[in-house]
Amino acid sequence: MNAASVIGDGKKTEKEPLPINHRFLEPERAVRTITDMAIWEKSEAYMEYTGFIATLNEAIKAKPLSVDCKISENINKFASMLDKINNIIDEFPPIEQPQRFGNVAFRDWLAKVKSNSTQYLQEALDPKLHLAIPEIKVYLEESFGNATRIDYGTGHEMSFIMFLCCLYKIGSLQADDNVPTVFILFNKYLIIARRLQQTYRMEPAGSHGVWSLDDYQFVPFIWGSSQLIDQPRIYPPAKFLEEDIIDKYSDDYIFLSCIKYIKEVKKGPFAEHSNQLWSISAVGSWAKINQGLIKMYKKEVLAKFPVIQHVLFGSLLPIRRFPIQN
Repeated sequence: MNAASVIGDGKKTEKEPLPINHRFLEPERAVRTITDMAIWEKSEAYMEYTGFIATLNEAIKAKPLSVDCKISENINKFASMLDKINNIIDEFPPIEQPQRFGNVAFRDWLAKVKSNSTQYLQEALDPKLHLAIPEIKVYLEESFGNATRIDYGTGHEMSFIMFLCCLYKIGSLQADDNVPTVFILFNKYLIIARRLQQTYRMEPAGSHGVWSLDDYQFVPFIWGSSQLIDQPRIYPPAKFLEEDIIDKYSDDYIFLSCIKYIKEVKKGPFAEHSNQLWSISAVGSWAKINQGLIKMYKKEVLAKFPVIQHVLFGSLLPIRRFPIQN
């Protein structure tokens, strides 16, 4: 059994969604065999996670990154934390080594992040939520890649989104934070992930990114396509392949920043190195692309044992069956 922590000294409120005496648990793996996948797909964690992606997907629909939105003190605190994590990369430049992929300096970077994660979260969270840190910090630490294999993939991306979801579950973030959660926090995370991939030449996790759209990521394409719904300047969707559109709008739209990144790191015809995205460009509307990507994500990432076997479950995102409402 993992050690549990208890929270609560008052009644349940909007800012404190957890019941009093909530017991936090250090997250553990629970999907150990293929047959456990059926338990995962009916679990509270699955419903919470997919619901969280859908909620934020709706919140940012048709909005550019430059949209005027209320930024709470807590969003600023977590943004500052991510800036600190990003800056640590400067302390661990890649070392000279014979192999092309997987620079071992990444291990030192990740070790430093893990040694600082408790302090970072203490600084970002209200003191009454500090008992949640042993549970939520594991999701943060697992967000950046695997130290043994020096790889990164959709499972690590998923861990960061679970971390964000947990911040809502404990009441540190609220519904008013939905837009800046994607536009500030997730976008900063994406910048860190790309920098790690390039600095340490990280391998795509899995069979060369088989569960992602650009070797590494998936969710930025979901949320990024929602942003582009009803955007007349980037319609029809095939326009996302045009250089002038990418140059003009990549700072305002996550989907286009992803395409720009791919074009920077890959050579050759786009249709060859990014066939799935090339196929998407032929779809008639961004709304159809968005819904198609959500379905694809559930099928190609959330239904894949090699990804889900690494997912961690605790008190906030439990493996127990989602209660059926009468």
